[in-house]
Amino acid sequence: MENSILGNGTANDGIIKNGVCSSESVNGSCDVRSCKDSDSSSADHLVIMVHGILGSASDWKFAAEQFVRMLPDKVIVHCSERNMSRLTLDGVDVMGERLANEVLEVIERKPNLRKISLVAHSVGGLVARYAIGRLYRSPQKENVEDSAAETREEHVKATIGGLEAINFITVATPHLGSRGNKQVPFLFGVTAFEKAAGLVIHWIFKRTGRHLFLTDADEGKPPLLKRMIEDYADCFFMSALRTFKRRVVYSNVGYDHIVGWRTSSIRRKNELPKWEDNVNEKYPHIVYEERCKAYDAEECNLVSIEDNYFDKLEEELVTGLSRVSWEKVDVSFHTCRQRFAAHSVIQVKDHTMHIEGADVIQHMIDHFLL
Repeated sequence: MENSILGNGTANDGIIKNGVCSSESVNGSCDVRSCKDSDSSSADHLVIMVHGILGSASDWKFAAEQFVRMLPDKVIVHCSERNMSRLTLDGVDVMGERLANEVLEVIERKPNLRKISLVAHSVGGLVARYAIGRLYRSPQKENVEDSAAETREEHVKATIGGLEAINFITVATPHLGSRGNKQVPFLFGVTAFEKAAGLVIHWIFKRTGRHLFLTDADEGKPPLLKRMIEDYADCFFMSALRTFKRRVVYSNVGYDHIVGWRTSSIRRKNELPKWEDNVNEKYPHIVYEERCKAYDAEECNLVSIEDNYFDKLEEELVTGLSRVSWEKVDVSFHTCRQRFAAHSVIQVKDHTMHIEGADVIQHMIDHFLL
């Protein structure tokens, strides 16, 4: 029997397919797990999947099923619902607060969980970065009384919501914002269009648009994305990122008309790699992979930039985020039928229309740290 992950808003438990079950809440969220009791009871790794702007929990339906089907006794997947549809216009910080609270609620009702990973699409990646800054718990020694031998590593390391942080994965996320040359490809790199977009984006995408175009100035504070490259006030944004064992960005090299290659891969223009058609039959759309080590502030070489506020701000974002290591995976759908929908194909938002992106999800699962 095959059901969709999300139904009509009523609570429902059902088999999806291939031994994968879902539990749906009245709010639209969904927990995806193995239907085999022995597998689901042993799964201690929570995977939080976060959708993008104007999206819903169903956007991750295909990926959630694949994760559980291939890792049935390892993971439980929760597709976030707290910021669905027009709620994604409320701002990255407001959405981040909601997501953090949602994650804590999931953890509370599943006491056997020990690990946590996040997989986020588009602006959801920024929301996830904000949320982990809220969920960060500094290292503490717990129940250590008898001897130094009892001071085990897991007792003193930082956590995310009390769980061991494993994978932080973003897919087509505008980490450097959407302002700047070709950061939003459908503006064609025309300076006049890009400037105009910065002036009117808040009419369309409200507060979230201001955050993406770096035009927010709440109470004289720096733009939110700049605040998120450090531990700011009571949000431990960078400490939280460092807590994860691995951080990964999947980026479209072209045909993504919403999020440009530079901003999604956290690179300067001169750092974009040359790529060729892939001959790997298993991952035909993965065209380049790179492991970037972390750089100290002193090691980050500032590139020569014009005396432009937004150019300098983008450079600060690249430099700040480069202080942690990243795995960068570049994706191309240039030979695909749905290449013009690359922003959705890379996520397999619709399992029929966007199935050509399935190898990206497969790559994600095969390299997932457990």
